[in-house]
Amino acid sequence: MSTPVKQLQQRIKSREATVGVVGLGYVGLPLSIGFARAGFPVLGFDTDSRRVAQVNDGEQVIRHIPRKAMRELAQGGEATADFARLGEADAVLICVPTPLDQHHQPDMSYVEAAADAIAATLRKGQLVVLESTTWPGTTRELLLPRLEVSGLRAGEDFFLAYSPEREDPGNTNYGMGDIPKVVGGHTDACRDVAVALYESVVPRTIPVSSPETAEATKLMENIFRAVNITLVNEMKLVLDRMDVNIWEVVDAAATKPFGFMPFYPGPGMGGHCIPVDPFYLAWRAKEFNTTARFIELAGELNMAMTEHVGHRLLRALNDDGKAIRGSRILLLGAAYKRNIDDTRESPAGRLIELLKVKGARISYHDPFVAEYHGHKSTPLTAEALRECDAVLVVTDHDDVDYALVGEHAPLVVDTRNVMAALGDVKARVVRA
Repeated sequence: MSTPVKQLQQRIKSREATVGVVGLGYVGLPLSIGFARAGFPVLGFDTDSRRVAQVNDGEQVIRHIPRKAMRELAQGGEATADFARLGEADAVLICVPTPLDQHHQPDMSYVEAAADAIAATLRKGQLVVLESTTWPGTTRELLLPRLEVSGLRAGEDFFLAYSPEREDPGNTNYGMGDIPKVVGGHTDACRDVAVALYESVVPRTIPVSSPETAEATKLMENIFRAVNITLVNEMKLVLDRMDVNIWEVVDAAATKPFGFMPFYPGPGMGGHCIPVDPFYLAWRAKEFNTTARFIELAGELNMAMTEHVGHRLLRALNDDGKAIRGSRILLLGAAYKRNIDDTRESPAGRLIELLKVKGARISYHDPFVAEYHGHKSTPLTAEALRECDAVLVVTDHDDVDYALVGEHAPLVVDTRNVMAALGDVKARVVRA
């Protein structure tokens, strides 16, 4: 007699299993495309009816996801805002935001809402996987009881697992099909079914002993980056006082063929994971009467980088005999990193608010972000550059004419070292 595990595994193997993806954003869309390309029927869910219509029409909604890929998804899948259809999916993958609230506490409302919607139509034989970045214990302590309200039991009637997303938006070297998937199941059966699903679309799966291990793995990956970026930012602050170029130091250190991985400074970390994840673990640690002091410090120092950049700009203007109040500041870049249109947790937002409080007149230019923080992107022209008192480089997009900036801007405060490659320019360049 065929078991529910074997039945679902067979449906996955034959590509008959419908894959439901909750949340059609930076994580959910690449995932949906990957399963559609692998031959699975895909049913995408989103509360944004506009996003649903765009997906069904094959429109490009995120810059780094090509229109061709969106058309493939439209042909091999369907998007809907009707969450009553969740029961149609054999596997439901949760890809919703897990932001921090104003007190730096995890906001799990999106996960809770998704869980409640799934529970309302949950049926025997379904697989539910959480992909959203979160604290260790979320799958078992938050998701499990909300799903079992249905009367069904995980590991017996349905399957529950955690597999963290590992997307790196804008990275052309590694897409979904190139990155191994870590998978932790509520039971061995849950893990085995989830592994079978992901093995159909990724080159390798990494089964681990529990959802908690998988949850902690994602935090480990991102906190590693956060701590090292914070370290190089602190090195920059120290070396600036000594008149030593941090970028030259990192490039020289990176020539060592072992024991060193280069990280580069900036105006503060951004994105949906790196600035947030240290606070997930620090918050969770308190429930176990311990602290993550080093990790908390990294988060705090990262937030302080914005203040440093603002102060550096203020000093640079002062050296030119100008006050920050009333000065016209043009920010280059609103996205949190180069060559993408994602502004989540971008240091540009914190800098805009900081400079506004100090009385500066703010504009910005970003080739990929049309509107941001109540402003529209300013065309980058010689006239616009001459009219500003300072240009603040926040994001080092490739599609920016830095030579034009160096020719016409009176002052450039450079947080990304992009002006160094130009050699001598007319603008006064200050590293920040």
